[in-house]
Amino acid sequence: MATPTVLGERFVAAVTMANDLHRDQRRKGTPTPYVAHLLGVCSLVLEAGGDEDAAVAALLHDAVEDQGGVATLERIAARFGPTVAAIVLGCSDTTETPKPPALERKRRHLEHLDRDDTAEAVLLVAAADKVHNLRSLLTDERTLGPGLWERFNLGPADQLRYFRSLADVLRRRLGGVLSAELDLLVEQLAEVVGPDR
Repeated sequence: MATPTVLGERFVAAVTMANDLHRDQRRKGTPTPYVAHLLGVCSLVLEAGGDEDAAVAALLHDAVEDQGGVATLERIAARFGPTVAAIVLGCSDTTETPKPPALERKRRHLEHLDRDDTAEAVLLVAAADKVHNLRSLLTDERTLGPGLWERFNLGPADQLRYFRSLADVLRRRLGGVLSAELDLLVEQLAEVVGPDR
């Protein structure tokens, strides 16, 4: 049996920072506080065996791209150290404001995840993030139907292509339970999107 991960003061500080950074943010097109996503990703990381650094990074994985770019990354590094900062940066598809176009960001991020020198912790947090995103997307699709896609920069066909490519990278580079779940969720998304889109 693996040694259990102990969550200490750094973890509590990360929950506070994540809540402070994302306090006014909601999940796209919903009234759900954004921190619900961050907590969900963190839970998946811990359940998959992630350590405290990975759990802290999971809580802060969207902070750089959504809440301040490089300045926020520097705050994270100063408070939580270079390992957490490197994981967060590895999970960020941009540090730029305004953000580059969505397809360009996603293509560059896929290339980064597929590099041999990308840390396993980055792949773990990225997999947990995408599993949580796809779970939410599929739940919302059952409720909202095709109107769901209006909230996104990419249409359903582009979303499906992206998630398929990502699942392929994570299957090869990470494996494990999160990668397997991502494969299943991508197939569910393919059924929703259908051959006509």
